[in-house]
Amino acid sequence: MWFFISMNNKTIQWLLLISLSFIWGSSFILMKEGLKGYTSDEVAGLRITIASVFLLPFLFKYYSVDLRKYFKGLMFSGVFGNLLPAFLFTKAETQISSSLTGMLNALTPVFTVIVGYLFFKQKISKFHIIGVLLGFIGAIGVVYFGSGSESSKNALYCLFVLLATLFYALSVNGINTFLKGLNPFTATVWSFTMIGPIAAIYLFGFTDVVKHTIENPQAGKALLFISILAIFGSALSVIAFNKLIHLSGVVFASSCTYLIPIFAIAWGLVYNEEVKWLQIVMISFVVLGIWVINLGKKKV
Repeated sequence: MWFFISMNNKTIQWLLLISLSFIWGSSFILMKEGLKGYTSDEVAGLRITIASVFLLPFLFKYYSVDLRKYFKGLMFSGVFGNLLPAFLFTKAETQISSSLTGMLNALTPVFTVIVGYLFFKQKISKFHIIGVLLGFIGAIGVVYFGSGSESSKNALYCLFVLLATLFYALSVNGINTFLKGLNPFTATVWSFTMIGPIAAIYLFGFTDVVKHTIENPQAGKALLFISILAIFGSALSVIAFNKLIHLSGVVFASSCTYLIPIFAIAWGLVYNEEVKWLQIVMISFVVLGIWVINLGKKKV
């Protein structure tokens, strides 16, 4: 206890940043482990359902919200920020590696700029344009240099990841537009409260999750990894991220985008996934693009 009390604010910020980057960078390998016991739809459904159940008790504290004002925004955030990406990521990982998925996920800030400009009337600068171009050059290179490797047999499945990051971008812009003035933690709890039943109905009504849990000998271990993914990757990480924004601001908090691919690649290497050095070179273009985009935020 004394250790944490004695830490200064800057140290806490860096610990939160690294912890968040590790958690989100590890989520891709956790999905891959979950797929050993369940189908992609079941992994996604379990992730959302477990996260929703975990956050449900917080409704007692954060129950007060004007649903007439925020219902559409909360549902928009839940569907595009959590529900649909969960299904798209697991579907993608049935054919591509967790490390490649993690690398392509770094495109989220790039799509955020594009979506903000096209649909939410956000201003852009030359830095945004340069950053977007660098990001797409890097993404194309990551997929191209990975083609033919065992981890990237079906490059078409990379499109699922790109669609998921596009949905993330919609969610980020939607939160800034529709949920202004609403406590971020309250928004998170209510978003999961709304999408949790949808995921649960689909999970138990339209999949064989119960059968696979009983009959698949790897289901127990897979369920453990999915639970870790749901609780840490989808629930507690949001709390930590909101705390980091409160302590350091959005710019520093968004720096985790630079670190997530590093942890995703590291886990891929640990699990003997093939990662080509040219892919690492190309992901550096994406990271550079994100850095340039953040410069643009200061200029607009």
